Amino acid sequence: MRSFRVRWTEEGQERESAVTYDATCAHKRVVELGATKGVTNVRSVPVKPGE
Repeated sequence: MRSFRVRWTEEGQERESAVTYDATCAHKRVVELGATKGVTNVRSVPVKPGE
């Protein structure tokens, strides 16, 4: 199984999720964050196990 973190920009600050997600959950989180006011550049990025 591949793991993903979610990254986004909020008020000029680059942010990253503290947890990892599977592909389906990462996509859902990207959609949720994308609908949040002031949040831009939302994306999921693959990570290696333990990262």
